[in-house]
Amino acid sequence: MAVRVPSSLSSARRWSLARQLLVLQLVLVGLLVGGGTVLAYLDAAQATDDKAAEEVVSVAATLADSPGVRDALAAADPSAELQPFAERVRADTGVDFITIMNRDGIRYTHPNPSLIGKRFIGNTGPALRGTLFTETYTGTLGPSVRAVAPVFDDDRGVAGLVAVGITVESISKELSERLPPVLAVAGGVLVAGVAGSYLVSARLRRQTRGVGPAELSRMFEYYEAILHSVREGLVLVGRDGRVVLCNDAARELLGLPADVRGRPVGQLGLVPGLVSTFVSSEPASDELHVTDTRVLLVNTMPVRSRDRMGNVVTLRDHTELQSLTGELDTVRGFAESLRSQAHESANRLHAVVSLVELGKVEQAVEFATAELETAQQLTDRVVGAVAEPVLAALLLGKSSEASERGVELVLTEDTAMQDPAPHIGPRDLVTIVGNLVDNAVDAAIETAAERAPRVTVTVRADERELLLRVADTGPGIADDAASDIFRRGWSTKPGGGEAGRGLGLALVGQAVRRHGGTVEVANAPGAVFTVRIPLR
Repeated sequence: MAVRVPSSLSSARRWSLARQLLVLQLVLVGLLVGGGTVLAYLDAAQATDDKAAEEVVSVAATLADSPGVRDALAAADPSAELQPFAERVRADTGVDFITIMNRDGIRYTHPNPSLIGKRFIGNTGPALRGTLFTETYTGTLGPSVRAVAPVFDDDRGVAGLVAVGITVESISKELSERLPPVLAVAGGVLVAGVAGSYLVSARLRRQTRGVGPAELSRMFEYYEAILHSVREGLVLVGRDGRVVLCNDAARELLGLPADVRGRPVGQLGLVPGLVSTFVSSEPASDELHVTDTRVLLVNTMPVRSRDRMGNVVTLRDHTELQSLTGELDTVRGFAESLRSQAHESANRLHAVVSLVELGKVEQAVEFATAELETAQQLTDRVVGAVAEPVLAALLLGKSSEASERGVELVLTEDTAMQDPAPHIGPRDLVTIVGNLVDNAVDAAIETAAERAPRVTVTVRADERELLLRVADTGPGIADDAASDIFRRGWSTKPGGGEAGRGLGLALVGQAVRRHGGTVEVANAPGAVFTVRIPLR
């Protein structure tokens, strides 16, 4: 069975958040002002009643203690003296009636002279017992607030009674005089509340662009779902350098804890290059940054409205791609080494053929045998010393490549790696040794005019650690640059800060740190890089 929603309720649900807030505020202000007005009225009424009671008690007590009243009650005609006196007092104090009577309640004074001599209408019992009391009673002048006080003679006996009253009509008139200021204040508060509510609603309407709460809730849910489902890392950094938003992918890529919102970027434990990129006011496009475990591609874009609000930072994991690129470079190096060897073999074969054609067969055989022995000795030396086949192939390929560039690559006599390291994959070995050898060959070529270029490689493993040492005959590393060489972008080559430059040593440092190792840098006289990785 279909349920039809009333049109008024449906339209209310479609109201914008600003309009709903305005209506809510108006209702709240109205209730507060109405409640305040009622309370103020009740307070004023109570204050008026209390004032009237205090006034009649004061007048009644004063008259009861007056010696003239006591003396007049003992006179032959009390009314002759008391009536003029009571009327003067009534005119001076503003009360509505003053009735002086004997113990039996027979009036000696009254605002209406015709009622003098008649019995007082009201209670007199407490006063006859010597107690002043107040009450609200309906008498000849209508409902009134009255006080009845006893008049004591010289022996402290009750000689008569004094009743002083103010009619409820007079009290209501005084209360009505107090109402206009209360209503004026209530009206002013109401106007101020309505104006404030309208201003708040107008500002909220500008901020929410007139969107209703249901739509805002859906938008928030959609944005939250998208934010946490995308594979790219997203970080919003405020103008003050604090994290405004960080999705799940960014926390995983950066190794951050669950809740980093509101924390300064500089206190997240990021590498300095990332921190400066995150807070920079200049946009960044596809910057490569190397952390302890990942290679990240970072883009930043400042967000502006009236002024700069902060940065939007996107992160992409470039680790696997960089590893594949390194493997591709290695394969390309192998192919280049094979090409070089093929070219060299072709030259040697031509030399052998030419010697045979010249009839110098013995010289041809001797030349061919010597070249074959040299090549075989290098192969046997590498394969016999290094049990890891990928690392052995890398060293053979780098040897041929270095030879073609005029650099001698030497494997030291103490090189010995009989068992492959189980927890250090071939990919990381290729990354560490390949990049160190490439940098060493480039450095050795720089000083080729001064000394024969040479690169010396040591690979040694025992039960405790794996040692990888690469030394060159180049110019060495400056002392002030030793702490920066494993930072992305550091390079001695022209254009070292450009994309693709200065990344090799950063990847070396990342791979070593990933396995809990260390890298030492020294000059002797060229650069010597010593990598130690614990074998546990």
